[in-house]
Amino acid sequence: MSSVKEYDFSGKKAIVRVDFNVPLDENFNVSDDTRIKAAVPTIKTILENGGSAILMSHLGRPKNGPEDKFSLKHIVSTISENLGVEVKFVSDCIGADIERSAADLKSGEVLLLENLRFYKEETAGDEAFAKQLSQLADCYVNDAFGTAHRAHASTTIIAKFFPNDKMFGLLLAGELESIDKAIKSGKSPLTAIMGGSKVSSKIQIITQMLSKVDNLIIGGGMGYTFSKATGGKIGNSIVEDDFLQTALDVLKQAEEKGVNIYLPVDSIVADDFSNDANTQVATAGSIPDGWEGLDCGPESRKIFADVIEKSGTVLWNGPVGVFELDAFGEGTKAIANSVVQATKNGAFTLIGGGDSVAAINKYGLADQVSYISTGGGALLELLEGKVLPGVDAILN
Repeated sequence: MSSVKEYDFSGKKAIVRVDFNVPLDENFNVSDDTRIKAAVPTIKTILENGGSAILMSHLGRPKNGPEDKFSLKHIVSTISENLGVEVKFVSDCIGADIERSAADLKSGEVLLLENLRFYKEETAGDEAFAKQLSQLADCYVNDAFGTAHRAHASTTIIAKFFPNDKMFGLLLAGELESIDKAIKSGKSPLTAIMGGSKVSSKIQIITQMLSKVDNLIIGGGMGYTFSKATGGKIGNSIVEDDFLQTALDVLKQAEEKGVNIYLPVDSIVADDFSNDANTQVATAGSIPDGWEGLDCGPESRKIFADVIEKSGTVLWNGPVGVFELDAFGEGTKAIANSVVQATKNGAFTLIGGGDSVAAINKYGLADQVSYISTGGGALLELLEGKVLPGVDAILN
């Protein structure tokens, strides 16, 4: 496996799997170009070293072939602006016309293919489809961490047609290095903050984390399942009754492994799920009937802050309250501020998972932490200890 920095791209065409699954507004303008910006260094490296780049991506989840609202034509101008190069666009991704357009590409030029998922063969991991894509180029670069957990034609299968000319892009390589740094080689104590509403969706990660972390902070809706499991009253708070025993098992495993688990000691509770609801602070396990916990309380924030700010490495996945409603965002904001303080204190801090990334952006603190992951599902699967097909295809 080569590195993008070391590979000789002169006179070569590189087909690059990028993750340009970006949000569009009602006029089909890109409303957040974070993912496009993240891919720029890899594309520029290829061009500056004498190569040309053929970009391929998906956008949205088209179900029945081509649909105008999912066309990548809407993002061409945004890519061109970010790259400083006029990007060419073709209205398909395979076929004779596309092969001609690719063949005509000169060094320093960029070609964007149409949405891969207009073909069901992409998500099916179809080998013939992957082969057609491979015939457009001399080498393959995977820079799409956000889809590295999918065994799709463009993320995994295509790599087999480039046995000696396949590599990670700078973004994907950086993701893997940062996650490795956070989990395997980071400074201790290592603290993981796991938020979100459901134990069921995080149980694999929590179980994996118990073998790796010194401190585990559990917040968000998950906290109420743990509270009920230990005999607490949770009022109308969200709970997964099927996972009460699972929660007790986690607490037992943590004790056996010497991991400190921190659960909220108090909550901001409300009589309605809205910004205008009546609220009060309730001690954990003592939430009145008719009230639901929607944020961690002031005492919990102090305890969490103390743990986070004394950490050598911090991994944050998931909010600790319903931060989308400002009335219940103070807990998540406090976590964000504590992670920033830990970074200032010299810790390596990694934010991953869509909602925690949205939170750190909402509070304007994204540039004050060590690393923000671009992968949602891919990051979670990596933390669960799974092998990502898109990574494995490059390494093996």
